[in-house]
Amino acid sequence: MSAAEEWVAAHEAEGLAMVEAFCRIPSVSADPAYAEDIAQAARFVADRMREAGIPVVEQVETGGHPAVLGEWIVDPAAPTVLIYGHYDVQPPDPLEKWRSAPFEPEVRDGRLYARGVSDDKGPLSVAILALRAFHETTGRPPLNVKLLVEGEEESGSLQFAPTVERLHERLACDLVLSADGAMWRADLPSVTVASRGLVALDVTVTGAAKDLHSGRHGGSAPNPIRALAAMLAKLHDADGRVTVPGFHDGVRPPDSKILDAIRASGFDAADYFNFIGAPRPDPLPSGEELLVRQWLEPTLEFNGISGGYAGQGTKTVIPAKASAKITCRLVAGQEPERVA
Repeated sequence: MSAAEEWVAAHEAEGLAMVEAFCRIPSVSADPAYAEDIAQAARFVADRMREAGIPVVEQVETGGHPAVLGEWIVDPAAPTVLIYGHYDVQPPDPLEKWRSAPFEPEVRDGRLYARGVSDDKGPLSVAILALRAFHETTGRPPLNVKLLVEGEEESGSLQFAPTVERLHERLACDLVLSADGAMWRADLPSVTVASRGLVALDVTVTGAAKDLHSGRHGGSAPNPIRALAAMLAKLHDADGRVTVPGFHDGVRPPDSKILDAIRASGFDAADYFNFIGAPRPDPLPSGEELLVRQWLEPTLEFNGISGGYAGQGTKTVIPAKASAKITCRLVAGQEPERVA
């Protein structure tokens, strides 16, 4: 191993403690109630960058949650890598599904459990620890490194594009590496070279001006839940593929080399359904078909649906409105605005 790799191996416990401390900060970006925790998480990232030897570290105000920018230029003539990450997390709900407190990290069966540990506090910590390893051993990384860590990734990154535009000269680089993603499996690191895009929609169907008693108005008043369910049911065929007219316009066929790589991966479809805890479909698709659908085809998914009364017992109302949250994963050739 290199000196840097030896340092990481020797300081594994310290690295784990850093990730645990990071995960104890409930940096939920979507909820204003966590504003102070967001600020604490930004300071945590900045402090860890300074410990890693990064000579220029600053907190950048964005108009929303702050970003943290780090710059380590060892040789202006050398290549520059820009590392992206985010310190915010999604809300921990539903809390009753957690076996341990979401913001109190716990190790079970060799895995660390906490909100945000894999997205993105663990991967981001790996990048910072790698730089610290160079700092502690050789004194510097082998090329120029910049880091841009935002605090709004889990709430839409509303301020990210204008922030990048404002800092574009300082962010100039030869390669962008996103320290935010999954591994192929626990014992095999991987690099994601392409991802599908995203379009998100909030859909609301309204009926009467207020909730109505179903005993008096049932059969005559419009029911938004029924109307919404009927609309959603028309968006896919029996195999789950999107049937919206024009949805696939412009889709470019995948690179043959990617298809070759998928075939060579030996992906096991049966193991996949066992892993996610879902019944195996009959007939069982091939592993190649599953990966093509996961990686190379556009999707339209329902992320949530609400309307009327959903508490304990019965409330005999016809609701005034019903809503659904939809996200579409897009592939090369699709235009987000057209899809929306």
